[in-house]
Amino acid sequence: MKTIKIVRDWQDRNQTLGKCTVYDENNKPLFSAISLERGWRNNQSNVSCVPKGRYPVVLEWSPRFQKDLWELKNVPNRAECKFHASNFWYQLNGCIALGLKLKDLNNDGYNDITNSRNTMKAFHLALGKEKRAELVITDSESCNCS
Repeated sequence: MKTIKIVRDWQDRNQTLGKCTVYDENNKPLFSAISLERGWRNNQSNVSCVPKGRYPVVLEWSPRFQKDLWELKNVPNRAECKFHASNFWYQLNGCIALGLKLKDLNNDGYNDITNSRNTMKAFHLALGKEKRAELVITDSESCNCS
C-alpha cells in the first residue's frame, strides 16, 4: 500500500501550508507538492484542518465534484474530508488541496497555491490504480502548528 505524508510547515487561524509526498511500498518518493488546508479551529467541521495523525484514504466517487477523489476516513467527528483542487484556503471546507508553487494570487496577504488542478492529476497518477492508501499528517520541527 502506498503512503501519503503531509508535513505541515506553517499555520495560522485561517491557513495551513505543508509538503505532501507520496511514497511507494518501498518508501521511495513518487510525487511531491505543496499542501494547503484551512487553519486549526479545534477540528470543527468545514472550517478546520484535519487533526494530525494516521488515516486510511480511499478513492471514492464524489457526487459534488462528479469524479473519483481520495477521501480520508476515520477523522474524529468529521466526514467528507477529501483531496481536491483549490487555490485558496477559504475554498476548502476541511479538505486538502495540492499545488505547485506558493503565490499570493489575490493580494490578500496569504500565500495561495498555483496549478492545483494539474497537481491533483499528478497526485492521482502517482497513486496509480490503488483504491486505498494511508495518510500520515505531522508538523515540521519549525511549525507552531496546533
